[in-house]
Amino acid sequence: MAVSENRAGVDLTNLDEQLSPEADATKRHLVDYLDGVAERLLPVLAGRPLTVLRVLRGQKAFMQKNVPKYTPDWVRTTPIWAAASQREVHYALCDDRRTLLWLANQRAVEYHPTLGLAGDIYRPSHLVLDLDPPDDDFPKVAAVARLVHQALTDSGLSGAVKTSGAKGIHVFVPIDDSAPVDDVAAATRALAARAEAIDPTIATTAFIVEDRAGKVFVDSTRAGGATVAAAYSPRLRPGTPVSFPIEWAELELITPQDFTVHTALDALEGRPSWVQSMPQPQRLPTELIEFGRTIPVARVAAMHEGKRRARARRRPD
Repeated sequence: MAVSENRAGVDLTNLDEQLSPEADATKRHLVDYLDGVAERLLPVLAGRPLTVLRVLRGQKAFMQKNVPKYTPDWVRTTPIWAAASQREVHYALCDDRRTLLWLANQRAVEYHPTLGLAGDIYRPSHLVLDLDPPDDDFPKVAAVARLVHQALTDSGLSGAVKTSGAKGIHVFVPIDDSAPVDDVAAATRALAARAEAIDPTIATTAFIVEDRAGKVFVDSTRAGGATVAAAYSPRLRPGTPVSFPIEWAELELITPQDFTVHTALDALEGRPSWVQSMPQPQRLPTELIEFGRTIPVARVAAMHEGKRRARARRRPD
């Protein structure tokens, strides 16, 4: 592989290759963007086991958790036991510019850190609601973000908002370490239900896609050892958009397509970083947790409902 240049001790190769046919971006665009945003991105990734989405030449994109065998010794990793595969997975910890540039050179386009730190990924530092519209109707998802904001305010909480880099919005609520993960998950369900109740004509907590009836899904399942696309992470989508922190007041003024690897660095000028815009960690209200405990876990409820519907389909008339 032809070395194009060296930055921070990392040989950067084949920088003029396209990331993908739809990306409208080369590997150089990716590297330059990540290097330019490193000061803001690294605090978001630091200390958190990292899953990346890589796209290699001529291959289908894939999510990578376990670092490859050729990973340099200076890339920090952390071992985590994977119960599903019954093996230890060594995740990268992207704490410095050198590691970020190495990952970029590996054509790691998307960056998905855990919500908990490496010491305990099941102790989330943030409660997260993921707003997923059925189509590219961003005004609709912005309207549902307003419902979430109201639900937070009604519960005495505050959060920060960013585009997901895809079609939707992520709402992050920093929390203290007083609540175990099951309580965080319960509070997340409660907030989603309260947002839906404010205007059920546009918001839904239905986990099964065909039950959403064209509404924006308020996803409350990002808890436990879950990952979420990091603020500032590029996304492997047409035009290579990035997940971009915004102010609540901007919801109706922007679209996700406004922020790409080509435009985001200029758009960041004069803005606070994601870390700076985050409220102080908050204690989750007991009544919110108690309400959430009355709401079934979405994935479990959907699994049982799916089985019930399958039995009904097999039942003779």
